[in-house]
Amino acid sequence: MIPFFSLTDILLLVPALLLGLYAQSRVKSTFEKMSKVRASSGYSGADVARRMLQQNGIHDVEVEEVEGRLSDHYDPIKKKLRLSGKVYHSNSLAALGVAAHETGHAIQHQVGYRALMLRQAIFPIARFGSSLLMPLLIGGIFFSIPVLVDIGIILYAGSVLFTLITLPVEFNASKRALAQLNSGGYLVGNEVRGAKKVLDAAALTYVAAAAVAVLNLIRLLLLREE
Repeated sequence: MIPFFSLTDILLLVPALLLGLYAQSRVKSTFEKMSKVRASSGYSGADVARRMLQQNGIHDVEVEEVEGRLSDHYDPIKKKLRLSGKVYHSNSLAALGVAAHETGHAIQHQVGYRALMLRQAIFPIARFGSSLLMPLLIGGIFFSIPVLVDIGIILYAGSVLFTLITLPVEFNASKRALAQLNSGGYLVGNEVRGAKKVLDAAALTYVAAAAVAVLNLIRLLLLREE
């Protein structure tokens, strides 16, 4: 039988979870700090997103405002670039960095960036596997059916793969964002460094999520052998 909590959990997962908490705290503090620094260009996050889309020949993506804090994202299916209010209307270094990053995803979609295409392809599998993990584990343990546990672990592995593929997708989007913020004159001098701090902090959250996912998979595999 697979125990749900053990010394293995502490040794494997606690460090990764602490990294996740640190990453979230760093994102919040860095975003708030850079939100107080205005870009000399005067462009808002929405301005930057629309201009970058046009400059890259993307005319079928709509930029719109959404509710929520740091709820910014690009929807490749509906082709909508959604920015939270603090990003959409603000001309801060934080806002421009986030807006450019999400636009970077739209550019990836436009040019067929392979990692993004692969992530989109396995997303349904990852979502399916993540949602079924606990039911399969509990069912396999309760009814003493090891094959259910094995299926759950295999499906969860798909979710882990999705998390790992997310890393190059996010790093590349930030790289594109910083390059275009600089070359397009949206940010100048040390302003680019300020935007980079925000994007680096956000990237750490994805690293933490990947670490948790991988270590949890290792934990499941080790416990399966007990």
